[in-house]
Amino acid sequence: MSYEPPRPVRGLLLTPEDKEAPARVSRLRRLGLGSRPEPGLDAFADHLAQLTGAPYAMVNFIGADHQFFAGLRTPLTAPAVRADGTRPEVGRVMPRDHGFCPHVVVRRKALVLEDVRDYPRFAGNPVVDDYGIRSYLGAPVFDGSGMALGTVCAFDVAPRAWGRSGLETIKALAAEVAARIQRSADDGLPI
Repeated sequence: MSYEPPRPVRGLLLTPEDKEAPARVSRLRRLGLGSRPEPGLDAFADHLAQLTGAPYAMVNFIGADHQFFAGLRTPLTAPAVRADGTRPEVGRVMPRDHGFCPHVVVRRKALVLEDVRDYPRFAGNPVVDDYGIRSYLGAPVFDGSGMALGTVCAFDVAPRAWGRSGLETIKALAAEVAARIQRSADDGLPI
């Protein structure tokens, strides 16, 4: 599998180049992650949504060309409505150039966007129009070797002030998922 870095658009690289993608894909395969839903991570996403009050929450593993939501919590009815009157459905797989999690993984730092439209780099992302995403909170999930495997994230269809407490919460929850992955790898326990 080869990895082509994204092309710049109007001088702005929308999705960052990810030099660790091939190694991450290999590591995710060895861990058995990133290709199927994980009931324990779905429960974790539910917990994250409750803690943050966000309608959407995920545990996301980043591949070379796509993202996979191994843990997913969405509302029963999508709160966003597109211009054509339809409501978007969030599935388990999303292209790598959609959303903000690939930025978190490459940056290796948490990202808080209270209103994504305030940031030119993020305002043009397909999820803003396609899914009505207006605010995002995410932190990287690292394995024992220090590789960023993916993210723990929450997002909303309305701008929101996540604040310092939101940032600290998402970082702590990302560390909790990392510990669960390590325990699963070491002891063969389910995540």
